[in-house]
Amino acid sequence: MAGLDDLVGLFGPPPPRDVAADDWAEVEDYVGSALPGDFKAFLDAYGTGLICDELVVFHPRGSSPLLDRMRGIHESFGGSWRRDPGRYPFRFHPAPGGLVSWGYDYSGDEHFFWPCDPDPDRWKVVTNINGADPEVFDGPFADFVLAFVESLRVVDPQHAITPDALEFLEPEDLDELRERGATGVPVEPSFEPF
Repeated sequence: MAGLDDLVGLFGPPPPRDVAADDWAEVEDYVGSALPGDFKAFLDAYGTGLICDELVVFHPRGSSPLLDRMRGIHESFGGSWRRDPGRYPFRFHPAPGGLVSWGYDYSGDEHFFWPCDPDPDRWKVVTNINGADPEVFDGPFADFVLAFVESLRVVDPQHAITPDALEFLEPEDLDELRERGATGVPVEPSFEPF
């Protein structure tokens, strides 16, 4: 199981930040539970920001406060569930056991904690994939982030090229497409605060 040290090893030392002991109080009061420790430790260390130019995470005292985002996402997804409960296998907070929002990615996926255990450090991560069934990640936040970053680092060099097009491309054509960024390009681990 990964932790903050593994994430610091990946992203480098976090910038100095002022963190107050009660930063999480209002959010955890809203959720009705503590949040996973590795999630809070990461956000306290790095703050609101962007992981690998793709995954957006929110701190309670960031430029986009976590609680404001949670409330909006829970209302939106809860409304969608009420309109079409068969489409969503999970309920959303504040429903008992409902998913708790914590971030999104630029692919259009929303990321949630599933409070499936009394111990928040044993909660799973659920990704609501745009237009598809949700995926459950059986591990904590830090493990999810490491797997997410690894999926961006290990990219098929022919990603985004249809099999029909591959049949007619010469090696120099593939090189040109790679240079223009039209194929899969591995991403370097990064965190950018905002």
